[in-house]
Amino acid sequence: MHITYLTFAERLSVEILQSADEGKNIEKYMNAVKEIKTLDDNKKEEKSAQLMDELISINAVNAQIDEPSDIEDIRKRRSSGPRRTLVNMDDDILYDKIFGAWLGRCSGCLLGQPVEGWYRDRIWGFAKDTNNYPINYYFSSKVPDDIRKKYNIKDDGIVYSSNKINWINNIGHMVEDDDTNYTILALSIINQYGLNFTSENVAESWMFNLPILHTCSAERVAYQNISNMMDAPQSAIFRNPYREWIGAQIRADFYGYITPGYPELGAEMAWRDARISHTKNGIYGAMWVAAMLSAAAITDDIEEVIRVGLSEIPKDSRLAKGINKVFEWQKEGLKWEEAIDRLHEEYDETIGHNWCHTIPNAMIVAISLIYGHGDFERSVGIAILAAFDTDCNAATVGSIIGMLQGAGNLPYKWIEPLKDTIISGVQGFGKIAISELARRTIPFARRTMQL
Repeated sequence: MHITYLTFAERLSVEILQSADEGKNIEKYMNAVKEIKTLDDNKKEEKSAQLMDELISINAVNAQIDEPSDIEDIRKRRSSGPRRTLVNMDDDILYDKIFGAWLGRCSGCLLGQPVEGWYRDRIWGFAKDTNNYPINYYFSSKVPDDIRKKYNIKDDGIVYSSNKINWINNIGHMVEDDDTNYTILALSIINQYGLNFTSENVAESWMFNLPILHTCSAERVAYQNISNMMDAPQSAIFRNPYREWIGAQIRADFYGYITPGYPELGAEMAWRDARISHTKNGIYGAMWVAAMLSAAAITDDIEEVIRVGLSEIPKDSRLAKGINKVFEWQKEGLKWEEAIDRLHEEYDETIGHNWCHTIPNAMIVAISLIYGHGDFERSVGIAILAAFDTDCNAATVGSIIGMLQGAGNLPYKWIEPLKDTIISGVQGFGKIAISELARRTIPFARRTMQL
């Protein structure tokens, strides 16, 4: 993600949409919003901040929306689920699955990076014009001049520490991305603080190990709040209109990696991490992903994986309803392209709030998994062609399929370009073998299996 709205006036425009999503009555505030737009910059910032504070503080008028952020209240609203399955897995199989998850996350992320921010028509057109529809390989910028012009293909552009856009022809390893930075940071957190880490430990780790300019949207606002001595949950709430965006969902994978067969614990760990920057569905997305990965370690039934994930979040939440809607589309007989059409009818990709919100992106993950049928290439390909937050969604899908299939079953053509090497912006993990990250993950998975 590269959306970094930080002025209060820009945040206010998102807060209006976010408050409406939460069932708040925003109509009486719209005149004030119009007036703020006419003010000079200084007054605009002051009044925008004040109005955001008021909007965040009011309660929803829609009584049907009951979405707590506290773990005990979340658990009271869950459906039934396995919670934990005792697992006896030998070292080779465990390593293969965890390595597969790391590789799958990296591969899916890399596939989505060059087209992040593109709308669906542009992605589909480019894929078709380069004989890459359905997706069958990474995107390359080595295309005929007419295609370069038609789709505005560029090679230069600052992406983290690189000055090249990460087309497959421009890279020689897995490059830095927030989708992998946070997975590595979670390893660092567990390594330093142990399985019983707290939300405060997560916040402290961010301060020590992750530069603020490597963060985006909700994480950047939370980073500022933490720097101003706010603890969770206030750090996630104060002037943070991005609190239900996708950021926490992309941070959750590692907690699933280390809890095979124990989705309740994986989801709880994801909650501890998510609550410093997110609330409600922003938290649920993280818990859902972590629980799915816990389940993917012990079953090859992809629909069961999704349902186990759902069993760890409130069953009547907007997120759960969105994901269950995808199952309904499948039952209707919709094809994957038609499911994507339905999603785009409900969410406008040209609105930044929709583009980066947890719910539509989680629905894309569900579409990709359900219609991908456990096939890596098909699954990550659907995640890209659905548009919205391409690298985030393909990374999550790749991670889950990688865990389910194991490294040994992932297609060579998708894994070889990674060269078993990743660059990160996390302190102490600048350049490291992906296989080494997997090896460092194993002891923590063993510990949770023995709890």
